[in-house]
Amino acid sequence: MKKSIRLIIQGAVQNMFFEQFMKEHTKELNVRGFMRKLEDGKIEVFLEGDNERVDKMILLAKRGPQHTQIRNVEERPEKFQDFKEFKIIRI
Repeated sequence: MKKSIRLIIQGAVQNMFFEQFMKEHTKELNVRGFMRKLEDGKIEVFLEGDNERVDKMILLAKRGPQHTQIRNVEERPEKFQDFKEFKIIRI
């Protein structure tokens, strides 16, 4: 079964390390979607794929790489969009 979710992440996050962390793990788990830093400093992550794999990715995103301090993660279920890859979007 497929699952899509949007995460809004708040905390002390070093962008470069967090981006690399997310790219590596989404590739490993075959999870697709995107990630971008919002104007208010929060990070938005959209994940979709098989239920179990997305759930594993959510746990990884909540933990983050070493030296990351995640304070809050808001989860919002989303409609499946059939992304073909995971992208880092820079605005």
